[in-house]
Amino acid sequence: MTALAPVVHPATAVTGPPARFRDLLASEWIKMRSLRSTSWTIAFTILFVIGSSAVATLADSAARSGPAVFLPYDAYPPAGYWTLMLVAGSIGALTVVSEYSSGLIRTTTVAVPARGSVVLAKAAVTATLWTTVGTVISTGSFLVSQGILSGRHAGVPLTHPGAFRALAASALLAPVCALIGLALGVLLRHSAATVLTSIFTLLMLPPMFSESARWSAAVNHAMVSAAWKRLVQNWEPDPGSLIHTATVPGSWIVYALWPLIAVVLAVIVVRRRDV
Repeated sequence: MTALAPVVHPATAVTGPPARFRDLLASEWIKMRSLRSTSWTIAFTILFVIGSSAVATLADSAARSGPAVFLPYDAYPPAGYWTLMLVAGSIGALTVVSEYSSGLIRTTTVAVPARGSVVLAKAAVTATLWTTVGTVISTGSFLVSQGILSGRHAGVPLTHPGAFRALAASALLAPVCALIGLALGVLLRHSAATVLTSIFTLLMLPPMFSESARWSAAVNHAMVSAAWKRLVQNWEPDPGSLIHTATVPGSWIVYALWPLIAVVLAVIVVRRRDV
């Protein structure tokens, strides 16, 4: 007599509980924390950007005279913050691209079929990490710069007009760029192409559009780097100038829309295509 194999009905199959979003956050944080190169890169970036602020302040303080004023490009020199944009965008992109290149993304999507939730978890962890890094860098840049200037009685407090806005804009520059890089990583899924596209979008594209013509200025003002430059400066544009300048509210809108649109587009794309 032949023994019949037991039949397991689908309704009685044992399945694990679906992953909660906080579990996805914990998983993404473990992935990011386990990469030693990320922590070292962030540490060197913090030292470099704050160091560039010290160098810029020392170079300018020798020639400064008169009452204390807030010169934002002492505390927040473009060269240092262009580097921050480059690093944040690249690491944000590699957060996703490394999983595609190693094949880990297949394991992730099998464990968590809700791909949009995975992207949102990556975005949340990336935004939290780089907001913290950006705040440390921005605050450190301001304190170092004003500490040097205080020795010449030229330092200003954080309550000085334009100082806090420059600090906040510089702190948020890092997460904005990191989220853009992450979204590009989801869209392109190739390391070199993603990093190059990130560099082109964040740093190389804005200088192609001048502020002399209205249409060209509108394109320039829609870029993250141009928005940052407007937010950190504490002087108002000349009403009689032929240059079309960006507005402060418009620059904050650019800060909000770039990462929001990028992440939403990444979620839509990852839901519609195969891994």
